[in-house]
Amino acid sequence: MLFNQAPVRRIRFSNCSLPKRTTATGQTPQWSRLVRFIPSSSPHGSEAVIGEPVDASLDVGRAIYEAKQPVKVNLYSGTTVLDAGQATGEQAEIGELLSPLGQDEVGTIRCIGLNYRKHAKEASLPIPTVPILFLKPSTALTGPYPSKIIIPRSVVADEAADYESELAVVMGKDCKDVTEETALDYVLGYTAGNDVSSRKVQFEQSQWCFSKGFDTACPIGPVIVSTSSIPDPSKLVIKGHKTDPNGQTKTLQDSPLNDLIFPIPKIISFLSRGTTLKAGTVILTGTPSGIGFFYDPKETLVHGSTFTVEVSDGIGSLINEVIEEGK
Repeated sequence: MLFNQAPVRRIRFSNCSLPKRTTATGQTPQWSRLVRFIPSSSPHGSEAVIGEPVDASLDVGRAIYEAKQPVKVNLYSGTTVLDAGQATGEQAEIGELLSPLGQDEVGTIRCIGLNYRKHAKEASLPIPTVPILFLKPSTALTGPYPSKIIIPRSVVADEAADYESELAVVMGKDCKDVTEETALDYVLGYTAGNDVSSRKVQFEQSQWCFSKGFDTACPIGPVIVSTSSIPDPSKLVIKGHKTDPNGQTKTLQDSPLNDLIFPIPKIISFLSRGTTLKAGTVILTGTPSGIGFFYDPKETLVHGSTFTVEVSDGIGSLINEVIEEGK
């Protein structure tokens, strides 16, 4: 149930006024963009490693999907983006691109619904007065291509699988009861996310968790970009592109983040009320207008289609092929 709340006070940030932000270990991040991946060959073995792409301008997700050239990465000594360590001076090529965080690192994924003005308008719903919260289990987490979105058999039968392009916030330090003014100090960085949903199941129930919590229903990636590189996330632009099995690509979502009803500092402050947000917590911040359900005919995810969430400022393209369970 929604309840009355004082109007949201918007906060603007600038590079000169932001304090230094630190990781879970208290260190100031030395990186701009990190990837987690399995190297293509020895001597690095088959274990996941982390590092920073050598080409700072490269859309890593797009490059891996198109496979036109190797993607080289400067390796870091840490084993998690939450504690990256230092650059080792070694390089490796990406063999398999993984989600920035593993399932064991994220805990419960917190998601904000109906958080863009134009999305509320297309849904013919009133603007919320407080953030609408639902949860995804960590088992829903998956990565960018070559990871796939697998539509469960029950959802395939309903022809109701849908996409939601979103900005994902990754918390870098534990926090509780934080103010809007200090909320971003606890953020590690930003990545792209796709809140894959079954509309039929969603509309059958008052709670959204089940309809959005299937395995592979939360791809994130391809990289995590630090808050020092994105000091003001409200200036980002997010797009959603769907490629049909016949190869036709359509841009179905295209929105600046300044259409958010509740900006990111407000979301973090709200979620931390009486609740500890652990380092590694992933927050999906809502989807803009243009979800498949509201197109005529509907733009559902089907076997053989591909969906891309594209976010500006170095985050790049989160690309996933779609398959139906059992095929």
